[in-house]
Amino acid sequence: MSLKDRYKKEIVPQLMKELKIKNPLAVPKITKVAINVGLKEALEDKGVLEKVSEGLALITGQRPKVCRASKAIAGFKLRAGDPIGLMVILRRKQMYDFLEKLFNIALPRVKDFQGLSPDSFDGRGNYTLGLEEQIVFPEIDTAKIEKIHGLEVSIVTNTEDDKKAKRLLELLGMPFKKDG
Repeated sequence: MSLKDRYKKEIVPQLMKELKIKNPLAVPKITKVAINVGLKEALEDKGVLEKVSEGLALITGQRPKVCRASKAIAGFKLRAGDPIGLMVILRRKQMYDFLEKLFNIALPRVKDFQGLSPDSFDGRGNYTLGLEEQIVFPEIDTAKIEKIHGLEVSIVTNTEDDKKAKRLLELLGMPFKKDG
């Protein structure tokens, strides 16, 4: 059973009961997942942007958007319009597929993984985590990687409450650190 099906059939009824919600449409849900990669190397080497873009497309199943500097910063040798990163926004089926892969395959492959910190919520029900290496995803061929890049994954929910969002992510299978 896919994560999306499990959410609809098992998690929604459980959250309705736990949170005392009568309307199933009022149950907390994930609205989107944003994946960002910062690339300061893209200023010197234009090829790195294409290589990392291909890797991110393999991981997410969607072509990334190039993020450009909005203003010039002389101290960083940065001009307005220079490429500084890549971004992908996932929704619907692709979002659930990515989360399932992240929770069950990628995170357990992180070296010395003890679980995710429950303190990374932003106060509005959204969770952000950083991965230091893109090679934890099975699609990435380590033989073809020249430089390891990190990425940031932001999980955006429709609830404004961190406790409700944390419970939703726990039920979806997010591996939080155990207390004690």
